[in-house]
Amino acid sequence: MNLLKTKSREVWMLNLKPDFPALHGKDFAFLDTGASAQKPKTVINAMTNVMNDHYANIHRGLYDYSQQTTTLYEGVRGKVQSFINAKSQNEIVFTRNATEGVNLVAQSYGRRFLNEGDEVILTEMEHHANIVPWQILRDQMGIVIRVIPVTDDGVLDYDAFEKLLSDKTKFVSMVHTSNALGTINDVERIVKTTRAHDKDIKILIDGSQSIVHGAVDVQALNADFFVFTGHKLYGPSGIGVLWGREDVLNSMPPYQGGGDMIETVTFDRTTYKQAPARFEAGTPSIVDTIGLGAAIDYMNALNMGDVIAHENALLNATMDGLGDDIRVIGTANHKAPVVSFTIDGAHHSDIGMILNQAGVAVRTGHHCCMPLMQRFGIDGTVRASFGIYNDMKDVERLLSGLEKVKKLLL
Repeated sequence: MNLLKTKSREVWMLNLKPDFPALHGKDFAFLDTGASAQKPKTVINAMTNVMNDHYANIHRGLYDYSQQTTTLYEGVRGKVQSFINAKSQNEIVFTRNATEGVNLVAQSYGRRFLNEGDEVILTEMEHHANIVPWQILRDQMGIVIRVIPVTDDGVLDYDAFEKLLSDKTKFVSMVHTSNALGTINDVERIVKTTRAHDKDIKILIDGSQSIVHGAVDVQALNADFFVFTGHKLYGPSGIGVLWGREDVLNSMPPYQGGGDMIETVTFDRTTYKQAPARFEAGTPSIVDTIGLGAAIDYMNALNMGDVIAHENALLNATMDGLGDDIRVIGTANHKAPVVSFTIDGAHHSDIGMILNQAGVAVRTGHHCCMPLMQRFGIDGTVRASFGIYNDMKDVERLLSGLEKVKKLLL
């Protein structure tokens, strides 16, 4: 993991592509990390080793394979605790992904503690995963959804948020970093304003994008829940994390029933374990969880300051290279390495296909943010999202590909 100085910019750049087998030596630019990141060899090896050497179900086996695998699996809980600075491993709940984490909170906390007419505040830039679960809850029990609007440059209207707060506000659920715009929201301001209004309002932060691009300290954030997913953090799919305050988690009923989350079962009555076990019914995604632990180890070996500088350099080079005929959607001053754009006279799907022919992988469409697209009067964008393995050659390939797009479509 060397640092290289580019000729075009006075910045130090990470040289991590050799760590990623799907990218090393390949003649294309992968710019879709926002959807799902590539995996380093260390993650692949950690998962392969479990399956090759000592795979077994966990927690109840007394034989060596089960004990070894259980130790690795539960060790990841401690890694996550340290990675996000949680108070206790008991605050770390393993889920399938961030989406399941939001659904768990909506169906467990929401159905227990919210009532008809209570208001839940979301933002206009939410991923569908943080909209639909609350709509389901609304349809089930009559809660009311309020929405923080987004300004023309893709920033939350914080003054409008303050006006949304009322005696009926019981929950705030919002994205930390927008997957479609790259905007890094001032969640600290949101939390502080919410707590000043009513300290009992619960707050959930969707950190699926933020966990990848900067250090997260859940104690400093001072929210009540934080969710993220493994596959965007250079780990496998099928594994995510819900962090929640331990007292809040233990006040919530189980989300699903089954093995491993119970203390006793009779046909008359079941008693449940404390968090996190009460939310982890059934055989978990054992190998994927161990893979997540390896991904956290990989990220911990990097200097987060170097990561941020590297990704900012890629973002700035891309923004500087785009022509005036390209409309960037989301121009916040504080943003992650995500560039979402449209070109008048060219459909985003056509742009994506031509870029693919030029060896550039981008995401096109609404990015699971249809209300946000409607806010900007479009049906979708082209999104280039960068990761730690990208380099300036990837930026140059993107910009060159866009020149080809203009020649063919405009």
